[in-house]
Amino acid sequence: SEREKQEQIEVQKEKQRELILQLKTQLDDLETFAYQEGSYDSLPQSVVMERQRMIINELIKKLDMDLSEDIATLSPEELRQRVDAAIAQIVNPARVKEQLVEQLKTQIRDLEMFINFIQDEVGSSGKAEDGHCECAGRKDGGGSYKPNTRPSGNRVSPEDARKMRETGLHLMRRMLAVLQIFAVSQFGCATGQIPRTLWQKDQASKDYSPLIKKLELSVERVRQLAMKHQQEDHVISSSDLQDIPLGGRDELTLAVRKELTIALRDLMAHGLYASSQGMSLVLAPIACLIPAFTSSPQTMHPWELFVKYYNTKNGQAFVESPARKLSQSFALPVTGGVAITPKQSLLTAIHTVLTEHDPFKRSADSELKALVCMALNEQRLVSWVNLICKSGALVQSHYQPWSYMANTGFESALNVLSRLSNLKFNLPVDLAVRQLKNIKDAF
Repeated sequence: SEREKQEQIEVQKEKQRELILQLKTQLDDLETFAYQEGSYDSLPQSVVMERQRMIINELIKKLDMDLSEDIATLSPEELRQRVDAAIAQIVNPARVKEQLVEQLKTQIRDLEMFINFIQDEVGSSGKAEDGHCECAGRKDGGGSYKPNTRPSGNRVSPEDARKMRETGLHLMRRMLAVLQIFAVSQFGCATGQIPRTLWQKDQASKDYSPLIKKLELSVERVRQLAMKHQQEDHVISSSDLQDIPLGGRDELTLAVRKELTIALRDLMAHGLYASSQGMSLVLAPIACLIPAFTSSPQTMHPWELFVKYYNTKNGQAFVESPARKLSQSFALPVTGGVAITPKQSLLTAIHTVLTEHDPFKRSADSELKALVCMALNEQRLVSWVNLICKSGALVQSHYQPWSYMANTGFESALNVLSRLSNLKFNLPVDLAVRQLKNIKDAF
């Protein structure tokens, strides 16, 4: 009968489905076995499909797509339109912001051109007050040159020039106020405000305890080696190292240069960045928008911090003063019996490192190692580092709020470094340039 035929067809379809499922399982097992044995280069099809499904699900979540309907019922064109609409919801606001920023920049350029025009008008009125013109004149019969003293019909009086200047400044202030109000209303930020998302770091990068531990271990190792050398009454000086090959530098020098200096560098570099150049006052109303389109701030080497301290304190003028030059030439004290301050000794040390290493294009690491060696030789490592830590302008402009320097003032690190203050060192300072200087002297 017809019913029995239908039942047989259903049974046959069920057997076919089971057979298809069994064949797929066997095929997956075969591909997996071949892939594990190395005879099959590609991933098994089931693994590939699973990963593709995971990617598609993540994209659907990120794009916030509405796929409540069955995907099988949608045509490829409808799926494409839905994906385009979801992407447009993310991209279009960014494009609108970029267009607004460009419009604001255009208005600011127009404002600057208007200000320059007013300044030119005021400048030209000043020249016209005495009736002289630089580009017009005549020669009399004797060949002498006389300026054209013809009165100008559109001469601007000083009072009018002052009013024009005040009007221009008033317009500029009003324009800047309007731009700032627009920026605050559209983007939710004020002048000088930095978005909280800028320079965010994860907890691992903010944790400076491993750096403190590293510094403690390196200080302890240097202290033990220094005490061992002093007990043996054998300190290797820079003159002794002249005859030692590069592979045989003494253990204390290597510990200072490769362990202590590196640990101090890493700790001082925690949260250190190179501040950007100052922004034009006219761009202040949209200052909050600019970081959103720029990359993270560039990192900065701690040696550059010492160089900035040297420049801000006019170190070159201090070191190269005539009195100090004469004292160096004749080996006479320049302070007249007064003790040299840590600031003076630091500026002199930085100047020495720069003059010895910069001509040979040595790296910042090499110059920092030389400075640390000089600091240990003079027993001033703590005082020199403390000068940098107490320089509020440098700390505020180059250290992020979560940095070790900004949070603690470097106090615990200075306490660790003070363990070396009572030890005497005679470390070589010019190891990075000694061979180069010898080659230069040879020629």
